[in-house]
Amino acid sequence: MAETAAPALPEGRYGSGRATTSRRWRRWVFLAVALLVSGGIAWIAYVNLGTAPIDAERVAFAAKPGNAMEITLNVTRDDDNRPGVCIVRVRDKTGAESGRKELLIPAGARYSRISTTVKSIGEPVTADVFGCSYDIPRYLSTP
Repeated sequence: MAETAAPALPEGRYGSGRATTSRRWRRWVFLAVALLVSGGIAWIAYVNLGTAPIDAERVAFAAKPGNAMEITLNVTRDDDNRPGVCIVRVRDKTGAESGRKELLIPAGARYSRISTTVKSIGEPVTADVFGCSYDIPRYLSTP
């Protein structure tokens, strides 16, 4: 049987052999950029969506006379040496916020239970925690 040689390609028609190496280089650069971008997105998501350093959970609420409501909350924080502030609010039957109060959480235990009364402009039907922070407004802090 006769051996057949591979047909010779016309010179200059298909480019040089360097095209495959430049494509490989581009793939590695693209992969590195994709990893950096996805790592940055993951870090931003972790910082913004991770656990809060101070958090409160509503335990109970009860209506009080005179369009007021008492709310009891459990506060959990990562640094018990720092005071914090939690914003609690009451809502009327339409779901609109009808009262709000900023509650100073003094430094102390890592877990604490606090009750407060929030006055409302109408008849409140529920109470909840809006949020908590270590950034205490000047007018709320004690001198």
